[in-house]
Amino acid sequence: MADGSQAIFSALDNAKTQLYHFKAIVIAGMGFFTDAYDLFCITAVTKLIGRLYYYDPIKNEPGKLPTNVSNAITGVALCGTLAGQLFFGWLGDKLGRKHVYGITLVTMVGCAVASGLSFGSTAHSVIASLCFFRFWLGFGIGGDYPLSAVIMSEYANQKTRGAFIAAVFAMQGIGILVAGAVSMIVSKAFLVAYKAEVFSQNHVLSTQPQGDFVWRIVLMFGAVPAMLTYYWRMKMPETARFTALVKGNHEKAAVDMAKVLEQDIRHGLQLLGTTSTWFLLDIAFYSLQLTQKDIYPAIGLVPKASTMNAIEEVYKISKAMFLVALFATVPGYWFTVFLIDRIGRFIIQLGGFLLMSIFMAVIGFLYDDLRGDKKKCPKESTNEFCEGKPYLFAVLYGLTLFFANFGPNSTTFIVPAELFPARFRSTCHGISAAAGKAGAIIGAFLVQSYTQNVGDIKRAIVALSMVNLIGFFLSFLIPETKGKSLEQLSGEDQNGGDGEGGVKTDEKFSP
Repeated sequence: MADGSQAIFSALDNAKTQLYHFKAIVIAGMGFFTDAYDLFCITAVTKLIGRLYYYDPIKNEPGKLPTNVSNAITGVALCGTLAGQLFFGWLGDKLGRKHVYGITLVTMVGCAVASGLSFGSTAHSVIASLCFFRFWLGFGIGGDYPLSAVIMSEYANQKTRGAFIAAVFAMQGIGILVAGAVSMIVSKAFLVAYKAEVFSQNHVLSTQPQGDFVWRIVLMFGAVPAMLTYYWRMKMPETARFTALVKGNHEKAAVDMAKVLEQDIRHGLQLLGTTSTWFLLDIAFYSLQLTQKDIYPAIGLVPKASTMNAIEEVYKISKAMFLVALFATVPGYWFTVFLIDRIGRFIIQLGGFLLMSIFMAVIGFLYDDLRGDKKKCPKESTNEFCEGKPYLFAVLYGLTLFFANFGPNSTTFIVPAELFPARFRSTCHGISAAAGKAGAIIGAFLVQSYTQNVGDIKRAIVALSMVNLIGFFLSFLIPETKGKSLEQLSGEDQNGGDGEGGVKTDEKFSP
């Protein structure tokens, strides 16, 4: 490695934590805040959209989205995210992190606003335009995954690199929390202004027409934090590692990428490890997140739909979403931030996968007893299920989310930003993240279809437990990255900085 490049990397690795580190965390983290808000706010409003556009007067129940429509609304953004991760991950290595960073942000802002303006004179046309804009919203979100992770890893010093990347990713938890809070505030304001009887008293007037503004405002708010950070994102300089190792030598980068995928066994196995574990994790994680609206009644956080009007239901669901995020989701992210550079990525990932598997197995096998039974509820009861164990159910569900975030949901994001050489670090992170979104798509389209009856739900939860257990064993393909420089991990400290060498293939890594 050239002496000049070595001096740059040494200065970055040994730099004291300074203001620019925290500034980078905030700028990159607000992207993830926006990503999480946009992906998960839909959970709070899907039942409202069902009441507004799919009410059938023949049925004695509130309007409900057909399974395929519900899956499409929640899953189409994930499809866009997968495509965006691959495309922008590759583009970030070709054009530079900074230049592509602005494109993703503009895409997110425009499509978040357009999602709320979804137009049409029929239910099908509104849903079609909503799905169209949410696909492209996901496309922009997808670009933020590899770029935010790589920018933070290349800015950070060696000692606290894991905590800095984890802090960026932890903004996902804040985004989920704020999605619940915004939905709660908007729905409460409309609920006070437009009172209505509950569904059991008036089937038609229980769905306020003004509810059509509620879901649109909630979706459009996702553009606000992205707009606030656009200026600062554009002012960020290109990372020194990209400039020193990649800029102006794209042909060499393409050759090195081919070498990794075809010849380099070590990095090939590591890429297999990062893609497979992220894929398996997201099947379970997104199944848990996207089906929250169905789990809340089972754990007693939301009463049955017939005892609420349309906007009241949004308020109750978003309140439950906020509480779960506050007490289970967000703490898990920040436990990772504070402990990852002390105990390492490997232990956190193994422990998270194993404990998720155990808790989900318990929920699956005891599901009937935990949830209770509709038939055991008195006629006047406001609960969807009765004679279950809602507090135990809530604790087990909360612990599963906690150890997902103080576990593989954080580490699968962090490690791909550290393992691979700078020439294709963004590309490899994009490939790993795209594999994760492929798992999320399975969660959105396949697992959600198994939430219609008790037997299917039990089998789905037990299957997710096994998915986590497989992730536990595949984690052994991934080395510990704590305490090593990016150049040590990638082999660039030996022969990657002068443009003449690729990655080193004979060095052994072990967890």
